[in-house]
Amino acid sequence: MRIAQISPLHEAVPPKLYGGTERVVSYLTEELVALGHDVTLFASGDSVTSARLVPACQRALRLDADCQDRVLYHLMQLDTVLERHHEFDVIHFHGDTLHYPFIRRTTLPVLTTLHGRLDLPDLEPFYRHFADISVSSISNDQRRPLPWLNWRGTVLHGLPRNLLSRGGGRGGYLAFLGRISPEKGVERAIEIASRTGLPLKVAAKVDAVDQDYFDSIRPLFDNPLVEFIGEIGEKEKNAFLGEALALIFPIDWPEPFGLVMIEAMACGTPVLAFRRGSVPEVIDENVSGCIVDTVDQAVKAMDRLLALDRMRCRATFEGRFSATRMASDYLDLYRQLSPLATQSALDPVDWE
Repeated sequence: MRIAQISPLHEAVPPKLYGGTERVVSYLTEELVALGHDVTLFASGDSVTSARLVPACQRALRLDADCQDRVLYHLMQLDTVLERHHEFDVIHFHGDTLHYPFIRRTTLPVLTTLHGRLDLPDLEPFYRHFADISVSSISNDQRRPLPWLNWRGTVLHGLPRNLLSRGGGRGGYLAFLGRISPEKGVERAIEIASRTGLPLKVAAKVDAVDQDYFDSIRPLFDNPLVEFIGEIGEKEKNAFLGEALALIFPIDWPEPFGLVMIEAMACGTPVLAFRRGSVPEVIDENVSGCIVDTVDQAVKAMDRLLALDRMRCRATFEGRFSATRMASDYLDLYRQLSPLATQSALDPVDWE
């Protein structure tokens, strides 16, 4: 099958540092190539892939100090995709909303995976207007605000089996990995560490939009149990998660998926997560982690959490969250959408 993967340009594929969506695009693209499909990746020029790369900018826009208007690069990327649409059997978008006015005017099979939260007020009228567009979710809970969309399936994220290896948890610390923002709940993680007496290492980026929030909670990091590491890259992630006693995932928002949870599982590290968004779909209770509703419950669950078998945690990852399974699920959706998949690349596509 001839497949176009369209990634956002904010991060490289895969990201050099933080970045969830682009990381998933990388894992999916590489697995589809490994399965023998003809894949073209539309992404930033510093992306690394075994697929055919079509860059829309020289480097990831978040790390490009010269970039003043990110939308322009995404529009150029979209124009390039449309110019080359006849080369593909299916086009898979992972971006937000800019492509919608264009794709509803074609019979070419197009899938859009929604990677973000859907409970924001402006999204309801937008998706009402484009309710015919085929979309997929990354958890069933993500669909809750907009259950009437043209959902074609839910595909949970996956990682390559050999990306991360099981660690021994010998570091003696709790881990927080992600970004500093109100919805990610780092204050809860610090409180849990303080009340259990366990060290906490925080590896997280601080976006400009969250700088004021970070400044307001900075005194919490004076706690001698807490170490702020900052943003880490893929190379540091295995050791950081693998040597942690547990990952703390104290979210306070409807998390669409939470890639870090399965990254921890791949390292054999159990997850203590708050019952929001996708968490009950990702965590197998008392196998890969514990699910709680309050800080009090989190503190009480710590002994049970740390007693979980790290081998079983890793096995859960392999059984449920491999990139192979993810690619297979998406291929099912492509075939569902793509009557052109068996036709020649020379067959015309009717653009109105």
